[in-house]
Amino acid sequence: QVQPRESGGGLVQDGGSLRLSCVASGRTFSRYAIGWFRQAPGKEREFVGAINWSGGSTFYADSVKGRFTISRDNAKGTVYLQMNSLKPEDTAVYYCAKRNNAFVAVTTNPEGYSYWGQGTQVTVSS
Repeated sequence: QVQPRESGGGLVQDGGSLRLSCVASGRTFSRYAIGWFRQAPGKEREFVGAINWSGGSTFYADSVKGRFTISRDNAKGTVYLQMNSLKPEDTAVYYCAKRNNAFVAVTTNPEGYSYWGQGTQVTVSS
């Protein structure tokens, strides 16, 4: 299995937007739900959102609901996290991770995911 790779992070002003990408190679990519998590300095890793294997179902943390959108393109082996109306409290390292097992529902528990990426820094300035 190959680790996913995140990209697209950067510095943005309060109210701005960014789109993160999570690329995971392999023929079985389309069988797995993908989760997004984030970790701010001095805080625990927290669930941001997730998308099921087909892309037909998404789930979001209350803190990002209505502002963030997850989508996937299985042909490209890529999951996207579109982040709009960013706030300073969204500042964190963002990680994507692949669900432990194929064809199972998403979970908010990070222990339900394997093959974490290295993360990409998102900084929102006030």
